[in-house]
Amino acid sequence: MKVPTEFNRKTIRVPASKSDSQRALLAASLVESRVAIKGIGDSKDELSMLENILSIGAKITEKKGELCIEGTHQFPEALTLNCGESGLGSRLMTSLCIIHSGEFRINGEGSLLDRPFGFFKDNFENRIPFIEDNEGRLPMKIQGGFDGGELTVSGKQSSQYISGLLMALPLAKNDSVLHVEELNSAPYVEMTLKTLRHFGIIIEKQGIKKFVIPGNQTYKAKEYTIERDWSSAAFWLVASALGKDIWLKDLTMSSLQADKFILDVFLAANCKVHFETGMIQIDGVNRTSLECDLTNAPDLFPALSAFSALTEGESKLFGLHRLVHKESDRGITIQSEFEKIGVKVDLDNKNDVLIVHGSKSIKGGKTSSCNDHRIAMCLGILGLFSESEIEVENPEAVAKSYPEFWSDLQKLQ
Repeated sequence: MKVPTEFNRKTIRVPASKSDSQRALLAASLVESRVAIKGIGDSKDELSMLENILSIGAKITEKKGELCIEGTHQFPEALTLNCGESGLGSRLMTSLCIIHSGEFRINGEGSLLDRPFGFFKDNFENRIPFIEDNEGRLPMKIQGGFDGGELTVSGKQSSQYISGLLMALPLAKNDSVLHVEELNSAPYVEMTLKTLRHFGIIIEKQGIKKFVIPGNQTYKAKEYTIERDWSSAAFWLVASALGKDIWLKDLTMSSLQADKFILDVFLAANCKVHFETGMIQIDGVNRTSLECDLTNAPDLFPALSAFSALTEGESKLFGLHRLVHKESDRGITIQSEFEKIGVKVDLDNKNDVLIVHGSKSIKGGKTSSCNDHRIAMCLGILGLFSESEIEVENPEAVAKSYPEFWSDLQKLQ
């Protein structure tokens, strides 16, 4: 894929938030009646979740651009789930299997098979009849049946495990108290709690470390509309800040999505945020280099690394440790691929910081997405500003979250 270098002012509507979609789809599948879900996207992660809720017994029909989901009335007693490459989907579905009696096998594909998955065995080995993983990786075999109780778990590796338990434990026979130590990416847990409230689930939150969860609850039907994706929007907002006349539309300003934090980052970098009716644009003509902590919004690293590459000075993005277990080891990937286009990146593991040495211009060259959707989009945005073409190997990686990315980019010429 060769990236075009020029385009005029355009308006972009980014796809649905796959984080929001997956939570809503799972919740809808647990309602014992029908519920309409509006605005679902067609990313690979969303399609994997749709396949998995069908596997647990939900029924899906499509009408006038919305999905009507009839929830499962009885969870299967034996089940094999393939979660594709979705980290969130795999952790939500595994949590659900932990609660239900039966024999379950959870598997995945591609980079998901290399991501750590020892959380469940570490915390449930002595609490359910059987659990076995592949040395802390998928595939995993489970004989579920956790009835509820008191749990103390770590949220350091991923908040997705916490979200999974918060969605599953209300279905346990007994009440639960979930203690969470070292919670990273807390905004994603807030997203989960918002979805649960929408579907009638009651959880008492005591700070970010303790959740009191009544058992034997039922999910209640209520129409749900999926938000547009701030993670995808981040790349176009960066292009806007770097000088392209792009407006983003239909983003939810009250969203709890972690990556809405990019607006705070832009303001701290002396950018201006412009709003028109339902639209947003960034003016970065007087932008400065960055120093920001992305521990709770690690998916912003690729987009803000692109911003930093074309902003003079040394930008420091903290939270480097959060990049290791993504679709690629993103810190190393950003460093290696940026080097190919003449941008120096340092990885300071001791201080947990990625440092980008920015300049006024970047050269082109042959690069690779390393099968990482956000790296592909990052390189695509940089290609809009490069002195010569940036060629991206494996551009199809964007299908994981934003299948239309390249076609949207081509339309902007």
